[in-house]
Amino acid sequence: MMGVMTGEELRTLTSRTVRTPAASEVRTVRRTGTAHAWRTRLLVVGIVLAAFNLRPAITSLGALLEEVRDGLGMSGGVAGLLTSVPPLCFAVFGVTAPRLARRFGAGAVVCAGMAAIGAGLLIRPYAGGTAAFLATSALALMGIAVSNVLMPVIVKRRFPDRVGSMTGLYSMALALGTATAAAVTVPLTDALGGDWQSGLAVWAALAAAAVLPWLPFVRERDGARGARSERTASAAAPALRITRSRTAWALAVFFGLQATAAYITMGWMAQIFRDAGVPAGRAGLLLAVTMVMGVPLAFVIPRLATRLPSQGPIVLALGVSGLVGYAGLYLAPAAGAWVWAVLLGVANCAFPLALTMVGMRARTGAGVAQLSAFAQSTGYLISIPGPLLVGVLYQHSGGWGLPIALMAGLMIPQMIVGVLAGRDRTVEDEASSR
Repeated sequence: MMGVMTGEELRTLTSRTVRTPAASEVRTVRRTGTAHAWRTRLLVVGIVLAAFNLRPAITSLGALLEEVRDGLGMSGGVAGLLTSVPPLCFAVFGVTAPRLARRFGAGAVVCAGMAAIGAGLLIRPYAGGTAAFLATSALALMGIAVSNVLMPVIVKRRFPDRVGSMTGLYSMALALGTATAAAVTVPLTDALGGDWQSGLAVWAALAAAAVLPWLPFVRERDGARGARSERTASAAAPALRITRSRTAWALAVFFGLQATAAYITMGWMAQIFRDAGVPAGRAGLLLAVTMVMGVPLAFVIPRLATRLPSQGPIVLALGVSGLVGYAGLYLAPAAGAWVWAVLLGVANCAFPLALTMVGMRARTGAGVAQLSAFAQSTGYLISIPGPLLVGVLYQHSGGWGLPIALMAGLMIPQMIVGVLAGRDRTVEDEASSR
């Protein structure tokens, strides 16, 4: 029969089976947790600053295009081609982003992208000559292209449970950067003495600041989680034939059509209002209102999208806003100008929705990388003719009836493919089932 343990025996047995962590171990765990929290905060700051720098290279040039043309002796044809250079660069360079990320790590590529943006913006105003201006613009746009593609990838891998909120955060920062550059470049140039070169070059400082928070993540792929992610990406990427996925194609076309509408809006909407009798200053403000609408909605729409099994209803709501806005531009462009500007700003929020769907239509980080590169590269290729075609129709018809009809007509297929892209499925399942 088992005897009863004494108090001393019980304490001895307990001390052998249960070990209290040493104070040094507790401090180590706390330091590790604190370091991880700070790195996460730093990554959020890096994402926001990177997103803020993804459009000023384009909108700052648009604000000073007349001065740039005069300063470089640029022909009207070349100036018109400048509106198509950004989507062309995004398509050409964006497709290389997944391969670069697998080799060097996503953090390193984004860091290099911010450096390329800063270098391109700093050099291009002083490069001398149209060819050099275009080449240095391409350098900045290359940095934008790879960062465009990798933002959804980084969000998917680092914040898998907060895809909607993080996509909304960087989409909001992107919209804010777009609107800020459009609104501030001209008065900033005036404050710098009216020199268009200084007005363009000043945006390089913001890109340089965006490099700093990414420096600690340049070598992160060597860490345990980074290495696992990269190995998973490398193993999964070759097996996924993204072009076999109908959802990938639908998302690419949706991305291209919304980009077409956005570039047409940025390039021509102010002129539509001016031709309707709206003063130039007010026309610029109306364009700024359209761009600013993306700031709050870019944060709300992705969060809402991730809570719905299908994003089709959001696609339709944005499309209807665009159709009503275009109808207003045709029927009463000056009388209801503020209403049309707001409605078209709502319609332009298809961009953050498209980015959110990129993160939702693939299960893995490698899948998101391939889908993001495919959708954005193909989409930007689709968007290239739009602004040029609007200009041709305007020139040959002598009015805005046909161009506005084209804009409204493109909204219909955008809504259709958007509904298809918003269905609850993943590209991995579609690519592997064929």
